[in-house]
Amino acid sequence: MMRKKEAGFTLMETMVALVVLLAVSAVVMSGMMQMIKTEGTITNRTEMHTSVRSATELLEQEIGQAGKISLPPPPAGIAWVLSPPGVPAAAFGITPDQPVTLAVTFNVFDTTPANVPVPVLFEGEWITIDTGLNKEAVQLTCAGGPGNCPNPSYTWNATFYYSHIPAAIPGTGTVGVPISVPGAFSAGIIPPAAGVMAAPPPGYAGYPMFPAGYPYGDAPGNGSSGTVLKLFGDINGDGHMVYVEYTCVPGTPQAPGFLYRNQVNSWDLPAVPPLDPSKMVLTGVLANPANPGGAAVPCFTYQLQTLAGVSAAAKDMTFVTDVAVTLTVQTQNPDPQVPLVNGRPNYQTETKALLNVSPRNVFDAYEFATLDYLNRIQPTPLIIKGNTLLNYQ
Repeated sequence: MMRKKEAGFTLMETMVALVVLLAVSAVVMSGMMQMIKTEGTITNRTEMHTSVRSATELLEQEIGQAGKISLPPPPAGIAWVLSPPGVPAAAFGITPDQPVTLAVTFNVFDTTPANVPVPVLFEGEWITIDTGLNKEAVQLTCAGGPGNCPNPSYTWNATFYYSHIPAAIPGTGTVGVPISVPGAFSAGIIPPAAGVMAAPPPGYAGYPMFPAGYPYGDAPGNGSSGTVLKLFGDINGDGHMVYVEYTCVPGTPQAPGFLYRNQVNSWDLPAVPPLDPSKMVLTGVLANPANPGGAAVPCFTYQLQTLAGVSAAAKDMTFVTDVAVTLTVQTQNPDPQVPLVNGRPNYQTETKALLNVSPRNVFDAYEFATLDYLNRIQPTPLIIKGNTLLNYQ
């Protein structure tokens, strides 16, 4: 019998199959590598976009809250009051036509963050006294003359048109005349420094400026700028006043810059500490692209409204009613798909612009001013205007 012929592939068939398999594998691997690179590109851009969005959302929130004024939450069982003896009519004969200026004491203080009582009232502040028919707004002045009542101070001068009899405050163990604070800070967004605005309102020369008689020299170049946004108020909505600076330090693709946020307590820590890595809120910051006219676009620009003409800055009748924020950033890593361009790392970039961020409290103050409700316009505390800004680092 003839031996049965063995079955199988010939060498040629095996080689052809192997070549086909390698070709298919190469196509699959090429597709997988492209997918990995595409995923890396998307991851890079997503991380960059998330960082920019977080920073701009924080900016938007705090700009909107700037200018808010409030008293700190009182301790349990306590109310903020004008302390006894108050302003009894029998002692001073007050009538609406015969106002009386008195030295008055308030039991208002803040105990955070150091848990040490710190007065929070300031020279020029408007305080609403009492309730009902005798309710009135009085402005705190310094008995020693303008600018001579540095914190801490619990006693101020105020002019009263109505009598205010101390009484027990329901629900607390406090006896006195109830108080509150109205309105908003006109300069909750610190107005721009001299030279920042291309076309400032007529008469505006910069910030801060002081009325005659104040023991401070004008420093019109110490306001907000294109790279430093300065704001203050009850920014966190917790009754505690803070001063905040955002500092934009653009860099280059080879050495990108940063956006910093610096916060200090407005009343007991006027010196602004130096910037350090713990204050970074955004990395990879680059210079913004030029506008169609070829001019550089700053990180911060301002819309400014003023009243009182050339005295607007000195009288704190300056209102930043809109802030535009423009930030350009790059990814942390080069684009995996095209890692090099002309021999240099190819980073992805993004420009984020917030063109209409309105500080609502400052805008409210501006509307009060246009309606001549001046006892709702809170001036900048001198601990900020006369200390922090004058000693700006």
